[in-house]
Amino acid sequence: MSEKRYRTIVADPPWDFRWTGGAATRTNGRGERHTNHKFKAPLPYQTMSIEALAALRVSELAAPAAHLYLWTTDDRLLNGDAVRVAEAWGFTARRTLVWVKRGIGLGHGWRPGHEIVLLCRRGSLPFGDVSIPTAFEAKRPYMRSGRSGGRDHSAKPHAFLDFVEQVSPGPYLELFARRARFGWDYWGDQSLGTAEMPERVA
Repeated sequence: MSEKRYRTIVADPPWDFRWTGGAATRTNGRGERHTNHKFKAPLPYQTMSIEALAALRVSELAAPAAHLYLWTTDDRLLNGDAVRVAEAWGFTARRTLVWVKRGIGLGHGWRPGHEIVLLCRRGSLPFGDVSIPTAFEAKRPYMRSGRSGGRDHSAKPHAFLDFVEQVSPGPYLELFARRARFGWDYWGDQSLGTAEMPERVA
């Protein structure tokens, strides 16, 4: 296995999302109530439990001083799972970054128009361009063709990695990557990975 260590790691874990409310009831424009069953549809990718994510030996891929950008969901942030995973990987959570979407997502009551990145540090690696704000607006990426343009579920904006490169130094690694990017190594079952995850110790 390569001895390469990364000073910047971006991870978009396949959190094990559970819809506990069943199908959602909505009112259409004519005032008619109907049930929207699409909430029951399974996610179009394999998810991982918190225990499985925490067990990944990411700490062995990270340099002694490194940055981690960990995409998370509101529930995983509020119940502590995201921090737990970051700590298992050898990082300390320091700040949240917010992607302000153009458009709204699914949910009850307040419809989420954002996603969260947990900014984590290991050691004292300094940041570069500190003028970038902690909230950024970007279009939701379209990654498939078709009449509707087609969005991949949970796809993140391409511009985010541009921001990361302005703030954090290489070498760069993206975990759970879906596409290649020049100058980055990547790992995940939806990419032609160029990095290798250390095997778990039995």
